[in-house]
Parts: sequence; structure tokens; C-alpha cells
Amino acid sequence: MAFAGDGEDAGDPVVLEITDTSSAAASGAPSLPCPAPVCVSYLARFDPLPSPTVAVRADRHRLIESSSYFRALLGGSFSESGRAYVQVGCNLEAAVQVLRYLFEPSESFTITPDNFLPLLEGALFLAVEGLLVECERWFRTMCSQTSATIVPLDFIIEVWYFAQEHGVTFVQDICPEYLAQNLAHVISRRSFNKIPYGLLCSTIECPHLTVDSEKQLCEAILYWVSENTKPCERPNPNSVDDHLFLLSKVKICLLPLEFATGTKRHWFDFGSNTVCTILNLLKDSLKTLMDAIADGNMEGYCIRITEYSKNIVLSGCPQITTAFLYISVLPTYLDVSFKRRIFDDLLYLLLRCPWIDEIDMAIDKSTITPRQSVVSSSSEVLGKLKRNSRKYYISCPSYDRQPNLVFLNISRLTLEGRDDIDDVDLLKISVLKNSLCYINIRNCTLLTDDGISNFLLKCTKIHSMIVSYTSFGNRSIQTLHDMTFNIQELHLGGCKGIDAAAMSQLMGMINNTTFLCLRETSLTDDALCKFFGSSLEYLDVSETVVSMSSLAPVIRRNCNLNCLKTAGCRSLLFERDKVEHISGNKYGDFLQEIGSTCLEDVEMGWGFCPIQIEDLIPSFSKVRNMAVGLGTTLAENVLHSLPVICPFLESLTLRFQVISDRVVRNLLESSVNLQVLCLHYCLGSLTSFIFQAKAPALRILCLQWVTPWITNDDLTILTKNCNLVELSLSGCKLLDSSCQEIIASGWPNLVLLHLEDCGQVTLGGVSSILNCKALEDVLLRHTGRGIRRSIVDDAIRELPLLRKLALDLCDACEEGYDSPSNAEGKMMRSLRMSRCKTLRGSCLELPSEGSSKPVHKDTVVLEWSSTRMTTTIVKERSVILFQKKRECNKSIKPPLFYAWFEIAGYDV
Repeated sequence: MAFAGDGEDAGDPVVLEITDTSSAAASGAPSLPCPAPVCVSYLARFDPLPSPTVAVRADRHRLIESSSYFRALLGGSFSESGRAYVQVGCNLEAAVQVLRYLFEPSESFTITPDNFLPLLEGALFLAVEGLLVECERWFRTMCSQTSATIVPLDFIIEVWYFAQEHGVTFVQDICPEYLAQNLAHVISRRSFNKIPYGLLCSTIECPHLTVDSEKQLCEAILYWVSENTKPCERPNPNSVDDHLFLLSKVKICLLPLEFATGTKRHWFDFGSNTVCTILNLLKDSLKTLMDAIADGNMEGYCIRITEYSKNIVLSGCPQITTAFLYISVLPTYLDVSFKRRIFDDLLYLLLRCPWIDEIDMAIDKSTITPRQSVVSSSSEVLGKLKRNSRKYYISCPSYDRQPNLVFLNISRLTLEGRDDIDDVDLLKISVLKNSLCYINIRNCTLLTDDGISNFLLKCTKIHSMIVSYTSFGNRSIQTLHDMTFNIQELHLGGCKGIDAAAMSQLMGMINNTTFLCLRETSLTDDALCKFFGSSLEYLDVSETVVSMSSLAPVIRRNCNLNCLKTAGCRSLLFERDKVEHISGNKYGDFLQEIGSTCLEDVEMGWGFCPIQIEDLIPSFSKVRNMAVGLGTTLAENVLHSLPVICPFLESLTLRFQVISDRVVRNLLESSVNLQVLCLHYCLGSLTSFIFQAKAPALRILCLQWVTPWITNDDLTILTKNCNLVELSLSGCKLLDSSCQEIIASGWPNLVLLHLEDCGQVTLGGVSSILNCKALEDVLLRHTGRGIRRSIVDDAIRELPLLRKLALDLCDACEEGYDSPSNAEGKMMRSLRMSRCKTLRGSCLELPSEGSSKPVHKDTVVLEWSSTRMTTTIVKERSVILFQKKRECNKSIKPPLFYAWFEIAGYDV
């Protein structure tokens, strides 16, 4: 580039008359008189350029020095070389950008995405070698940035097309590399489907291809293929081959089974092949990997881990064991025998990864809820597992000794649902005391208050605790009080060991908390009034006795609150004598406080009845998740307006509401982001008309006692209009066994299927249900007496991801069900077998013929952990029904109250 003083006035000036010969300008207006020459510095003022011709005065010597084109044109020995006026035909914008680059000071001219292509085109046409080098350097620098938001995808595509046309090799090398490193971000761009086939192929074949999961890559390819296939035209054989080539690059054995089954809806052959591959791998993944190592064919089993990887998502892939992680990081130069010998040292090698800072070992929580009454419980230890002869675990009699360096960086530990962890185990985990900041022990039922307290005494750096449904109690709170904890996140839901005094003490010392869950605790107005924090973003006080007078001031102080859950707070409607009242009308002030927030997640129950929901529209404009329950009734016009009130709505749950075809149809059609729709015990005149609405985003549908008229034909229509992964139906008594095939073929990727009081669905067995290979959670109750006694073993064998199975003895056709013979080592977590009325003899016997309307009495629950199997007998609905009756009686007129429970099959 030029230095200060260079330009048209230095040396020997020459006037360049540049005429635009680009396709757009060549067919433009008729020729005009030659314009007056301008200096190069004046070119920056042209916006737009005075096409089609510009005359520019520039230094002849600098042009000759910088450009081979001008060297030949102006520096030759022929007579024309010495002319002071030269005509040039080229892309005008490109030539102007090159001249500005050559003569403007370097600090005032920079390469940007806007001028890069004109500069590159001009540098190629005018043969400016220095500018070509500068363009390559700039493009490489831009595409080496760590953030994918710096380089627009449209720009990459445009540059690729230009490089293909003009043979710019460095662009053809850089573009695939950039997209490969940033594909996880790029696939979310609107113009992803505009990526040329050649560029996409080069990207996928790049060794630095970085994605969060193989599913992410497969989804991207399927989307690109579907967008680039014209259904109205006969497919080109070459394009079909191209599409198959792209799909062949997917490592199908690394896909989630649920996703693989879902691809069968539109890509049947690809989906079927993938499902078969995964099922075969689940049978014996270790042998498959050993054979691959022996054959030197491990590439198809290696997880895509590169130096650019930030997230590795393996959820839903039980076929991917730690061995897959191991072979994914093995050096390629190791010989086969060494690779086979080192599967034995896998644990040691994994522990030698010092960069690990988060460990998540969560499993399903217990299926027994705190509201259920336990009749009896017993447990037995499972067969002892073979212990590894090498001791890689932390073994130290004194838990205060210096920890292994491997664990120095672990800051987040999730043990949710691990009911095999006791106080001794938790004390061992305190070896992480120097780094641990986040702990999740939700539903770790063996832990005691003393054990949790001792753990907190050692791990003083913890600022986030998820201890819901544990024995966390008064002593643990005292430990927090005696120490300088700076709690940012605290979840105490269901912790019944905290008394009112301890809760008040706790509220006074967590004023910096941003996430606070106190649902189903002893929280009172007095305690909540001790909380003076102003940083809350998440607040859950559901199922507590707090009132408006204590909750409203909390909402007022926390203007950043985006999640508020108050379902089941019956006292929100009543005064509290011990709490000083806020000024003005109580409901009006509470409404004002709610209206000043901008919620994204809200659960409403008691206390919202006197509030006109229209007044809350400003605060609900960003709501994504909404649940409306007992104690609040939304008018039909409000429900119908929800897509407008909440344009970003993704999940909606309505309980005990009055709904209509107009409401539901509008929700499905207008809420374009709606993924979850749950309707529980709602009244209204719904018809099959609601199923005719297309809802491509809907993934979870729950209809409990709201659509008794559903037929097989209605389900068929529903399968065509939405792609569900979870389906729950209750009270659909017109369904028969044919609906199994409709469900299995229409939604092959279902992970949850709950059918209760649904006609004769299982009268002929459950063979079609067992074809939904991705099922993880199945509930069948009062669906027809046709289920064989071997159902449990059959389900475990046919559904490799099955974790929860719930059955009812009323549906058994062979006098009960066999207990599982080989659940240990499988994915199976819990088995529930319910019975109706009071039966003589074993709990696994059938009720007698001609018995009255079946009513659930108790349920046998089998739960497996890593060390034991627990058998529990619980009472189910009687406790819940009593509570619902008591709540309803306070504010609901008897006819509506009885109607709700009669449609649910209760005796009222």
C-alpha cells in the first residue's frame, strides 16, 4: 500500500479511463461523454459509483511497480505505453477498490467482507501480486477466529462460488476448514441449505469436522438434502447419488436410537439400517469394537473429538460406552495388540484427563413420590460385581489428605437420583474440596442431614446446591450459617427436615441467591419476609403456605425475575395476621409487581383468580413455559389469545380449565414454537376438529381425561400432522388394538407412551408397541385384558432403552405377570404393577370376573440401583384424591367439582 505523499501528483501521472464491462453494466444505458478525471482520493466519495465509466489520475510508476497488468500496459517499449490517457475495460468496482488499496494510506483503508470480493477480483484481473497475498492473509485470519459469528455464512458461500469460477485455490482450502470447525454453529443459520454441494462434501470430509454429536451432523445433512430436493420434479440420478454420498458420511452407530427410529418417517431405508446397526451394537459393543480394532477399521466408531470441541453430547446413546471414548482419542500409530491390551487400563487412562471439570452421573429419580403412602418396603443386594484388580479410585483413610492431581479441576458434580450413595461415599467425595463449586444430590435418599452437613463443612467453596428431596435439614442449615457460604443457587424442594425456625434463619443469609427453589417446604410468610435479596432470576414457592403480603415485596425487589412458580399456594388468597400489610389493595399491588417483571417461565395456581390476565400481557410477552392449574381459571378469550400474548410459547400445561375446539385449534396452528401441550382434567366441547391442525413443532402431547371420543381414525390424522416423541392418553375408551400399529408406524421414535383407560388397546397383546424401539417409559393401565405374563422380560428384551414400565393386573390375560428374570445390567430402572380393589392372596393375582368399576388401591414398585433391588408397596390415588377434594371444595362449585373427578374415573 502507498505511504503518505504517494498518489497522482507524484512521479509521472497517467489518466485511466475505466469502463465497467460487468454483465450488469454492459447492458445498461447508452454511452455518455468521457467524464473529467478525478484523483484517487476522491474515489472514496463515490456512493454509488458513476457507472459505467470513471476517469482516474494516478501515478504511472506505482501502477507499474504493483501490477503485472499495468507493467505490460504502461511499461512496454511500444509507442502506446507512453500515453498519458489509457482506456481499461473491467469490473469498475473491482478496479476502483484496487486503486484505493494502492494509493490510500494504509491506516485509512482496510479489507472488510464488503470489499473483499471486489478486491480479490481486481487483484486477479490487474495481477496485483501484493494484494493477492494480502487478501489471502486477511481471509485466513478471519476464518481462524474462534467465534463463528464473525464471518457470515452468506459471505462464505459467495466467496466459494467466486473461487470456483476463478480458480482461487486458497479459498477452496480455507472455506471447508472454517465450516468444519464451526459446523455446530453454522447449521443453525438460515442460509445453511444454500451451501453448495461441493463445499458441504469438502466440509464433512475435513479431519477437523467439529460437532456436538453425530445426531447434529445427521440432522444437518437430512435438512440440507430435503431442502435441495424438489418434490415436484423427477429426481436426478446424479443428485440421488450425491445425497446418498452425504448420508454415507454419517457414523450411524453413534446416533441415538430415538432419533434413528424417527428418521424412518421420511427416510425409511436409512432409518431401518441405522436402527438395526444400533440394536446389534447394543447386544455386544465390546466384541464389535475388538473386531474393528483387529481389522483396523475403527473410524466408523470414533466419536468426533477435535482440538476445537467444546461439547460432546452422547445422551440417548446407551450403545456408546467408555470404550468408544477411548478409541476416539487413541493415537493411530499404536499396533493392534497394544490397543487390545490397553481396554483393561481404560479407567486409569480416563482418570489421567486433567482437563475434566464437570462430571454428571445422574440417573432417573425414584418413581415413588413423597405424596404416596408407603405400605411396606424391602430390599435385597444384587449379585456382587467383579471388582477391578487395579485400584484407580481414591483410597485414603484420612479424607483431608492431598487429593490426586487428576481431580484438581472438577468444579461441578451431579449425582442426582443415585440412591446407592451414602454418607461415607459423600465424605470421600469431599476430596474435591479445593475445586468443587456445584453439587447436585437431588433424590439421593440414603444421605442423612448429618452426612450432608459434614460434607459442607469440608467443601467450603460450594456456591450452588441442588439438594431437593433429600434429608437436608436443620443441621445442614446451621452449617451454612456458621460458614461464609455465598450461595448463588439453592434448590430445597421437598426437604421436609427443615422446621419453620431453621427456614427463617436460612432466608436471612441467602440474599445473593439468583436461583431459589423452596417448593413443598415449611416456608411461611414470616420466613419469606426475612429474605431481602434483589438478584433472583428463578423463584419456586409452589405448594407452600406463603401469601400475597410476603410474596409481592420479593417480586418488587427482584426486577430480573424471569421464572415464577406459585402453583398450589392456597394461602395466596388469604390474609396473614403476623405480617405487616403492604399499602393499597393487596391484589392490585401484587398485580402491579407481576406486571413489572418479564417472565419466561410461569406456573399459576391459587391467587390469580381475581386478576385480569389481560393486565399481565406486558410481563408475559416473553413467556416460553406456562402452567395453569387448580385455583386459576382463564377465560376462553384469554386462552384463544395466548399465541399473541406469548409469541414465544414452547410449553403449555392446562389443568382444570374450560377449553374448546377454537382454543386448541388456534394454539396448534398459531403457536409456531409450541413443543409441549398438556391438557389435564379440562372441560369443554372438544371434537376431532382439533386434530386437523398441523403442528410440526409439537413433540409432547398429553391428553388426560379430555378427549373420550378419540378413535383410531383420529390418531391416524394426528400422526400426519405432528411428529411426537411423547404421547399420553387417558380415558379414550373408543380405541382398540388397531391403534397400536397406528402409533408404532406414525411415531416410530416415541420415547414415552402412557395409555390409561383406553378401551381395548391391548386386548390382542402388545406386539406393535414393542416395535417402538426407542421407548424408555411405558404405562399401560386398563387397556384390555390381553397382556401375557411374560410381558416384563419381553419388554426388557425388545426395548433396549426401557427404563420405566407400569402395568395393571386388570390387563393380564394369564393370571398375573412374571417378575423380571434378568433386569440386572439392563437399562431398566423401575417396574410398577398396580392392582384394583382388595384382592385375596398374592398382590399379583387378577381381580375376579364381574367385579365393579376398577379403582386403584395399591401398587407394587420394583426399583433397581447399581447395588440393590427395592420392593415397595404404595397406595396411589387415595391420598392425592383426598387432597384435591379438599382444595377444590374451598372455591369451586359442587357441580363442576364433581364433574372433574367423575371424568377421571373417581368415585365421588
